[in-house]
Amino acid sequence: MAKGITRDRIVAAALDLLDEKGMEGITVRALAARLEVQAPALYWHLRNKQELLDEMATVVMRRVTETLSALPPGETWRDDLATYARVLRAEYLRHRDGARMFSGTRLSDPDVVKAKEAWLARLTEAGFSLAAADDALDIVTAFVVGFVIEEQERNQPRESGSPRYSVDGRDAWLGEGAELVKAAGHVRDDGDARFERHLGVVLAGLAARLEA
Repeated sequence: MAKGITRDRIVAAALDLLDEKGMEGITVRALAARLEVQAPALYWHLRNKQELLDEMATVVMRRVTETLSALPPGETWRDDLATYARVLRAEYLRHRDGARMFSGTRLSDPDVVKAKEAWLARLTEAGFSLAAADDALDIVTAFVVGFVIEEQERNQPRESGSPRYSVDGRDAWLGEGAELVKAAGHVRDDGDARFERHLGVVLAGLAARLEA
């Protein structure tokens, strides 16, 4: 076992590597080089890349839990879920490819998972069945993950003059017709305003389900 190498150090180094290189840059070789050890030394602590990603996601969700625990409850369940969504998005955005990294992971800290108890209690007290409350949390989480994956992809640094997300370039590519599609591209906004609108639609859907 390499002296001084711990699970926490490996995870911290992996998050730094994620910020610099993105998901594709997280390899055993690159991580070992950053920690100045041989690659096999890492396997004393983490069996594979998926286990590493699980630990990285757990660090992010631990921060989410800590932030939320320091905030007072909202006046309604919608306020609570909106706050959860905003905190979750903010934590994903702290890391390059933060939402991609989180997708498909399994949390490794039981205390982080147990924090869901309070959320389920609030939602069931508001009238949701337990299954519907669990669905509500999953739906909001899935929305935030998907939104931020797309958001972060669009915000990645590009080569100067890259037409990848050029609206005018897309119009030319579409050619004649599809005027509404083209116009929608010009009125579309990204970032906070779009997030809040989409979140409002998600919460309205959950409210309609509760009323039904």
